[in-house]
Amino acid sequence: MFSWALMFLIVAIVAGVLGLSGIAGVAVEIAWILFVVGLILAVIFFVVGRRPPV
Repeated sequence: MFSWALMFLIVAIVAGVLGLSGIAGVAVEIAWILFVVGLILAVIFFVVGRRPPV
């Protein structure tokens, strides 16, 4: 997830430099959503993986 978020962030930066503000805005939103989802999944997997064996 984080690699996809980084890829969309780079696309947003390049689009912003080239003056494509609409594409840059969409890419930033997608990058932000992917980053948050990746962070939530990382926390969930960290908590679930820390349970003692039953």
